[in-house]
Amino acid sequence: MPDSLLTILKFCFLALLYLFFMRVLRAVWAEMRAPTTVTPMPAEAVRPARNWGGAGRGAGNGKGAGGRLRVIEPAETKGQVYELADELTVGRAGGCQITLDDTYVSQLHARVFRREGQLYVEDLGSTNGTYLNRKKVTAPIAIRKGDRLQIGKTVMELQ
Repeated sequence: MPDSLLTILKFCFLALLYLFFMRVLRAVWAEMRAPTTVTPMPAEAVRPARNWGGAGRGAGNGKGAGGRLRVIEPAETKGQVYELADELTVGRAGGCQITLDDTYVSQLHARVFRREGQLYVEDLGSTNGTYLNRKKVTAPIAIRKGDRLQIGKTVMELQ
């Protein structure tokens, strides 16, 4: 084999090795960060949903977004409610605001964020995908009251 080909293969191998170590370090860093999870509350203890849309932009016109996600599947976690903030992440990692103990959920799976008074969901390159009303999320998409968000085996409804 010519020396130039061996040199090219050596650099390709080093690049792949570098990318592998960066991925491992990123996963370790995500696991070691202090968890800031949202504590699920029983449905009876949740305050009424806030109007995130501002004056005159309530949920009645379809533009405003509710303030919580309620788990409707699986049966073991049904009824848990998560209050929404300006931005939160969903996944298995300790640094996610909503942690889901599900093998179909990636460490950093999805992001729910607010922009101009409207809530959006975005898949963060997860392995198994994020679904809104049974359609795969490929880009940030607006979510409205009554929409169902599926991450792994967990299905949540926006209220």
